[in-house]
Amino acid sequence: MAKHPLNPINGWIILDKPTGITSAHAVAKVKRILRPAKIGHAGTLDPLASGILPLALGEATKTVAFMMEAKKAYSFEVTWGQERDTDDIMGAVTDSRDTFPEKPYISSILPEFIGDIQQQPPSYSAIKVDGQRAYDMARKGQALELKSRQVSVHSLEMTSYSIDKSEFICHCGKGTYIRSLARDMGRRLGCLGHISVLRRLQVGNFMEKHAISLEVLEEMSHKGDPRYFNWDFLLPVESALDDIPAMEVDSNQAMLLKSGQAILPTDTRLAEGNAGTTVLAMYDGKATAICELSQGKVKPVRVFNI
Repeated sequence: MAKHPLNPINGWIILDKPTGITSAHAVAKVKRILRPAKIGHAGTLDPLASGILPLALGEATKTVAFMMEAKKAYSFEVTWGQERDTDDIMGAVTDSRDTFPEKPYISSILPEFIGDIQQQPPSYSAIKVDGQRAYDMARKGQALELKSRQVSVHSLEMTSYSIDKSEFICHCGKGTYIRSLARDMGRRLGCLGHISVLRRLQVGNFMEKHAISLEVLEEMSHKGDPRYFNWDFLLPVESALDDIPAMEVDSNQAMLLKSGQAILPTDTRLAEGNAGTTVLAMYDGKATAICELSQGKVKPVRVFNI
């Protein structure tokens, strides 16, 4: 341990996860490379999927819950003509059709999948049923009929078409399964379908332009101690909190918040806010605490030790 001390890194790394590995495996690789004192991730990606996997390091782990609620964007390819038990190309074929949808027909049904819709999650998902993960039960051959739930799809656009495959971009809210979306579109078209390519383009304000690949991180690790890296790819802790109103505080107010004490709002607009409103207190350009308005005061909920 003396040779490899943990690094006190605070902030967000937006990893461009490659296909073929789980999110947990990707996190383990980053942990081995950077040796952060603490690491977590916001939103799991299937092994089939590539793209944006936000990783919270150090004090940023206190903001993961906010990213779990964030809107997301995906690009994906649907292969028509087959349905599979995993709803993607990794699974076994369970049914097939000899017909393929025409482009105008696909376009005509897309509005049915936009808005607040009911969606049945895939059997191979991380949802818990009687204390067990659905994918564990499915792998054991147990029959599953997961309950439908409401999800929000903000937009769904077809970007490419061929006779047996179509590509789409989808913007959606939390809990939306793109695999289920592809399956349900295939059923609605009468030709069946499954995901053959899936990439996450965005989580909240984190986009591809912010991302760094595992390959680049591994190349950096060969050059020496992570403490001496160029950390341009590390985003501040508060990056996950862009949708929360910020309030500047002085050194005395920051000290009070960090000791768990409430302060008066420093912004008159916040003073008029509703009870329970979340506020980010900032001191000297850094996040000090996530707070809530209560009884005319700003009370700390999560304090950052930065």
